[in-house]
Amino acid sequence: MTDTAAAPWWRHAVTYQVYPRSFADANGDGIGDLPGITSRLPYLRDLGVDALWISPFYTSPQKDHGYDVADYRDVDPLFGSLADADALIARAHELGLRLIVDLVPNHTSSEHEWFKAALAAPPGSPERARYLFRDGRGPNGDEPPNNWRSVFGGSAWTRVPDHSTGSGQGGQWYLHLFDSSQPDLDWRNPEVGDMFEDVLRFWLDRGVDGFRIDVAHGLLKEESLRDQVVPDGVDPSSDASAMIERALTDEPMWDQPEVHDVYRRWRRVLEEYPGDRILVAEAWTQTAVSLARYVRPDEMHQAFNFAWLLAPWSAKAFAEVITGTLEELSDVKASPTWVLSNHDVIRHATRYGGGALGLARARAATVAMLALPGSAYVYQGEELGLEQVEVAPDQRQDPTWLRTRNTAAPEEGRDGCRIPIPWSGTEPPYGFGPGEGQPWLPQPASWGGLTVAAQTGDPDSTLELYRRALDARRRHAGTDRGDTVEILDEGHQVLAFRRGGLTVVLNCGEEPVELPAGEVVLSSEPLDGATLPANASAWLV
Repeated sequence: MTDTAAAPWWRHAVTYQVYPRSFADANGDGIGDLPGITSRLPYLRDLGVDALWISPFYTSPQKDHGYDVADYRDVDPLFGSLADADALIARAHELGLRLIVDLVPNHTSSEHEWFKAALAAPPGSPERARYLFRDGRGPNGDEPPNNWRSVFGGSAWTRVPDHSTGSGQGGQWYLHLFDSSQPDLDWRNPEVGDMFEDVLRFWLDRGVDGFRIDVAHGLLKEESLRDQVVPDGVDPSSDASAMIERALTDEPMWDQPEVHDVYRRWRRVLEEYPGDRILVAEAWTQTAVSLARYVRPDEMHQAFNFAWLLAPWSAKAFAEVITGTLEELSDVKASPTWVLSNHDVIRHATRYGGGALGLARARAATVAMLALPGSAYVYQGEELGLEQVEVAPDQRQDPTWLRTRNTAAPEEGRDGCRIPIPWSGTEPPYGFGPGEGQPWLPQPASWGGLTVAAQTGDPDSTLELYRRALDARRRHAGTDRGDTVEILDEGHQVLAFRRGGLTVVLNCGEEPVELPAGEVVLSSEPLDGATLPANASAWLV
């Protein structure tokens, strides 16, 4: 690790993820926007975070709610304007907050000018060479070029009309590892790399502090585009999520060695700018060793630690993730990250059991996480104790649901973790915007007690716990505690560790446990003397 006295801001930052559609609506159309985010920045400052990461707000047809980008250098009118983006960046900096924006380099929207030009051009043209167009297999090319499946369900290939006639489906196929409206770029084409360097500079010149890289492990594919080897007993055609769940270990479409050259180039670009600009990888890799490659000294600065997010409610599992993460990152001198929820996964209060039990566990896991060295990422609404929401089928908008709803194995999708957050009032839209109706995804009628206004000042609320925890992190779990974590033996259902002079105890069991000696400076639940309740955690100095 570098000398903590000279550590850049991001090595120990707490970053708050903003999903723009669902954070704050300034114009009353039921959809969050950039002016809405700007208006709520004082809330984030007072919460105690150091930075915010904003999911995509670029020009987009919104087939995947912004992760299908039609223009990387402009703001979609749904969210505002470039002037609104500039105002947001300036206001965040005034309040002492850093701002990280999302970048989507694996694919563009099918509405991007490059893809529209590719469809208008013949096979073998320079326009098509920016994407992965291939001839089909079988009689008349009627079968996809390989057996790859889309993460969102169905084939990863879509056929286009025959260019010579302009009609029918007799033409080439293009690759899309996600929705058919998200064609994958061919990163072996130098034009692609040059375009994205220009995009980086465009936003760096406007003052952003870094980029979260979507699908960072997916840019390069094996050049042959060979079939994926599918083990016996696995049917990818009926298991759209298999590639994310790591059921398929042969991955010619993911984590190719050449992808690291892309990030070395990007790192050189960022180092031309002052202020410790940062690259953060969303990289779903097979092992901690492969993930560590993304954060070597000349590549990304950080990568999301999905092992922590995916760990079950288990002291043993948590301990293994901590030790494994720190061991693998020590070799590349990288800073660890810790995250429990984001816009793509079930909220952790629900994953841990839901209801009062799930909330207690979620609070406990967060308190323990915030004591660890490195950076922490918080997803909007988790500080309010929000759970996953069941969205009625006719109201779901996630392409995962839309692509699989008529199959034998429909997937509900991610809408349930993207419900617009409640700010005030006793009924929807809970101060989300000036309108009176439900926002773009409906909010539950039971959320009146979970609003920011209802929880502010209530010492037992989850919001006030987050505020206390983030304040305690600054006072008791800073870089002066160092980066060494010693796992302590307090019983198989208890995670206990020491970092510097700070001791953290997380009780994953069903019975109270005695705390070790020391002064309690933070706990996820009220304590009875020196006894820590089940499903609770505490810090001692």
